[in-house]
Amino acid sequence: MRERFSSTLKNKNMAYIAPSGTGGDARRVRRVAFILLDHFSMMAFTGAVDALVTTNLMKSSTLYEVLVVGDERGATVSDLGIEVSTDVALAKLDSAALGIDVVIVCGGLRVKPQATSLLRSRLKSAEGHGAILGGLWNGAYFLAEAGLLSGYQCAYHPDGRAMMAEQFWDVSVTSRSFIVDRNRLSCAGASSSLSMMLELVRSDCGNEVVGAVEEMLSCDKGLDSPDVSTLRVDRNHTLPEKLKISLQLMKNNIEEPLSIPEISNWVNLSRRQLERLFASYVSASPSRYYMELRLTRARQLLQQTNKPLAEVAVATGFVSISHFRNCFHQLFDITPGQFRKACQQEGHAG
Repeated sequence: MRERFSSTLKNKNMAYIAPSGTGGDARRVRRVAFILLDHFSMMAFTGAVDALVTTNLMKSSTLYEVLVVGDERGATVSDLGIEVSTDVALAKLDSAALGIDVVIVCGGLRVKPQATSLLRSRLKSAEGHGAILGGLWNGAYFLAEAGLLSGYQCAYHPDGRAMMAEQFWDVSVTSRSFIVDRNRLSCAGASSSLSMMLELVRSDCGNEVVGAVEEMLSCDKGLDSPDVSTLRVDRNHTLPEKLKISLQLMKNNIEEPLSIPEISNWVNLSRRQLERLFASYVSASPSRYYMELRLTRARQLLQQTNKPLAEVAVATGFVSISHFRNCFHQLFDITPGQFRKACQQEGHAG
């Protein structure tokens, strides 16, 4: 039986294309409603929405639809003074009729924790319909005020934690930046909303898709973006210098790959010593990691250029197109030709 790849790079820096024979995504689209309160945090809102929209780009069909809820004016003013158009007024929000699966209340630094009977009734109606409920920044206050956080943990902005603990004794207010407690989501501020929503994505789609989204959205964090993304390795400041040099040699020599003995000699290590370093820090052998790196570059060329398959194979160090096809299929569970066709179909659909 042929050994299968254990992937380090498989889901990095790519739009996720379903492997051949899987039939793509058949699950029902989730509808996520964001209730924008006056002066809501724009950064918290866009971070949460970005998680969902980018997930849609990673998959072969739409998984999430976003519905923006506000007042009767058709737009809500954010903390930045920027108006965001809304799709439906809060007074007309009927979670059952609209098929809402998730309702998120968007708070912010300037959002006053003062509930209204309308918001309370809409949240209770959504809960009765079985929707997941969440809050951004101080949005959890409105869930608690409606009695919908009793027995749950929630994340809350530090400035309001004492108030929450005093006013809602049956709610466990944590110091964490975000938390998912069963069917309740909450985050403490603007920068944690994306991570909170990605936990929802993880429960729907699994770790591989979340890894791809995280890599796509964090590719410029603290680094010049590399051609082939290996960010989780590159960000590890504990890497021994000789391992860093070895990784850089691999990234710089994809079209004409070096042999592992050549890399070992270059960094003045024995092959066994180099293999131990890779096993400890990269969780892959040098040869396996190098192969995945080359195939990752090949995938990018197939996705981003019109180069013929033979040219892609040569550009990534394969002397035989059949060997290239076999290795690509082993790693990605799809042939190079099928992958390119799927990418082209996605482009036309967008």
